Amino acid sequence: MKYSEIRNRLIQKESQWIEEGAAYVTHYLQSRDNGASKYYEDEALKYIDSLVQEPEFNYEIPFKYDVPFPPPENSKFKFIDLFAGIGGFRISFQELNGKCVFSSEWNKYAKKTYDANFGEVPFGDITQIDEKKIPDHDILIGGFPCQPFSIAGVSKKNSLGKKHGFLDETQGTLFFDICRIIKEKKPKAFLLENVKNLKSHDKGNTFKVIEKTLKKLGYFVFSKVLDAKYYVPQHRERIFIVGFSMEYFNESVVFNFPKPPKSELQIKTILEKKVDKKYTLSDKLWEYLQNYAKKHREKGNGFGFGLVDKNGISRTLSARYYKDGSEILIPQGKDENPRRLTPEECKKLMGYPDKFKIKNIGVSDTQLYKQFGNSVAVPVVREVANAMLYFMNNDQNKKEKVILMNKNNEEILKEKNEIKISV
Repeated sequence: MKYSEIRNRLIQKESQWIEEGAAYVTHYLQSRDNGASKYYEDEALKYIDSLVQEPEFNYEIPFKYDVPFPPPENSKFKFIDLFAGIGGFRISFQELNGKCVFSSEWNKYAKKTYDANFGEVPFGDITQIDEKKIPDHDILIGGFPCQPFSIAGVSKKNSLGKKHGFLDETQGTLFFDICRIIKEKKPKAFLLENVKNLKSHDKGNTFKVIEKTLKKLGYFVFSKVLDAKYYVPQHRERIFIVGFSMEYFNESVVFNFPKPPKSELQIKTILEKKVDKKYTLSDKLWEYLQNYAKKHREKGNGFGFGLVDKNGISRTLSARYYKDGSEILIPQGKDENPRRLTPEECKKLMGYPDKFKIKNIGVSDTQLYKQFGNSVAVPVVREVANAMLYFMNNDQNKKEKVILMNKNNEEILKEKNEIKISV
């Protein structure tokens, strides 16, 4: 039997994409061979019993995952995927033989794309999830929402008289949901990602709060702004925050972020040869964008569309790209208006593998543009993940725990860096 057959029996209606039952079932199926299954079993079986009336239907028989990125058969570590989006983080850590034991994402369309590629429906709103019901894991991953801290997001909120940063009650405080999970589950390490502006937001006070909070939870914290332009043909600066537990690792350690390649890529390498005319800008939209750019040039501003040099790199792809495509426009023939990128080209611009599935999954172009605009650049995450695992597997960075027995035969944990002994 294939996963798709089981899935079609158990997740039958469109409305079930946003129900937790689908998340419980898919998480349970993915964790049947490890200890994480106990966190999902009761709710999953209730959901299955409520749907399946056929006595011959047996979801427990061996089945094959017919998705592009099936769970690894012999994983080396466990991780959780918070604010999962469409799985840019998961691809990288799963490629390194990690097993995802929990995922969370509130957007129902992103859930569709995620399930189509990984065979798992993420749980919903992280603020409503009990941290005690999340499985134990080695690494916590989270690209928490950037709008409260991004330059565009702050400017928009200021213009509307709205709060931003941690004062944004809908998104700014989600960082503290990450913290309560870290506090409860105490993973060996974590990887967080956000916009470059996070470091300078509120004159640096926001980032100071983040660092102080993570260190107070018992972690060594390292951070660096990385530009994706060395890995994909796109200027995309993001801050990566890496933490390692003081319980497992030595104080003297230093984590080295990956060094980027020396050469940049060219956007022409990701462009399709034949593109549907629907992606070409209409005369009305193209005229509007040109007039808009002209008006701001006269005022001395830098606002306007971005017509790409095919031998160079593009601007940053954003979640608003679906509106007019103005930040990344591809020039065409002499008498032809420029066009926006296709969703398939956006996929490549973000470094997703060719086998990542976005066609015939019930997700519109508009939603795909939003998803890729909100995503991480996969090759950058892959390099950071590699550096993290190298660090975590290096014995020189680890604390050895020595078990000694006292006269009352009680175990006393004592840290020692040389060898493990017992007496």
